[in-house]
Amino acid sequence: MYRISVSPHIHSKDNIATIMWTVVIALIPALLASIYFFGPRAFWLEMASVITAVVTEAISQKLLGRKITIYDGSAVITGLLVAFNMPPNVPFYVPIVATFFAIGIVKQLFGGLGYNIFNPALAGRVFVMFAWLPAMTTWNQPLDPKWLANFSLFKFNIDTVTTATPLAIVKAKGTSELISQFGTKINLYKDLFIGKCGGCIGETSALAILIGALFLFARRIISWHIPLSYIGTVFILTFISGQDPIFHLLAGGLFLGAFFMATDYVTTPVTKKGMIIFGIGCGLITVLLRLKGGPPEGVSFSILFMNALSPLIDRLVKQKVFGVKK
Repeated sequence: MYRISVSPHIHSKDNIATIMWTVVIALIPALLASIYFFGPRAFWLEMASVITAVVTEAISQKLLGRKITIYDGSAVITGLLVAFNMPPNVPFYVPIVATFFAIGIVKQLFGGLGYNIFNPALAGRVFVMFAWLPAMTTWNQPLDPKWLANFSLFKFNIDTVTTATPLAIVKAKGTSELISQFGTKINLYKDLFIGKCGGCIGETSALAILIGALFLFARRIISWHIPLSYIGTVFILTFISGQDPIFHLLAGGLFLGAFFMATDYVTTPVTKKGMIIFGIGCGLITVLLRLKGGPPEGVSFSILFMNALSPLIDRLVKQKVFGVKK
């Protein structure tokens, strides 16, 4: 005898708020690393972005006549990820505008959580990149750890030195120039892994991002399909191209994108095969842009491009569910 009922038929103890706040917790190591390497200003950039995200979401939902859902944590995640994709000394109005665009336009005008086509944080980042290119492409060296001796979140007058990102150096002058700056290739790998290099405030420390990612895997919030296929594709293609694959894994925003943005439930495929195809596509475009494109980085553009293809991927991929092909 069969009992007929409406979906959903498979339930989980985790609701939206539980999942979102778990992701927020997983982002804390990267947040702490951003403060350590780039000072209190990184913290206030993150707070400005988070506050803008929450306020924009509340106002947008009020104006659109929707239920206010600012407590579910999704806006906080967007705010943090927008800030993580900002240079250390970017003017405060840049992440504020980026976050407003991400929440107000990309998320809410498309229908709210669950209906947006593109990852809001990445869309916000790309929007301000075109609007304020100089501000979004000016980088700073990590601070001397001695600044922690007089730690204060309100200490803004810490001297900084401008620099290029490792990817930009390789793009312009080659790998040998980069290695000469770090001493040896091992030192280069070590500093990239720890986060002691120029870049966006939340993307430089592969170690901090991996700690958060392992937490998400342990809580089964994300699966291996997209991150492994994305990172694996970048590794294989850069190796075939004669590049240093380890450098390309550790440099730039690959780990942040692979673990925290390419795994977004809303804008990525729902089938396992589709996830793998999505990850491979992100890897292909990232390597193509890094090696042949104008900008030295390609993570943001690759994920957004594959976001647009997600519905098509799910439609073309056939998955067996209880022995029935769909």
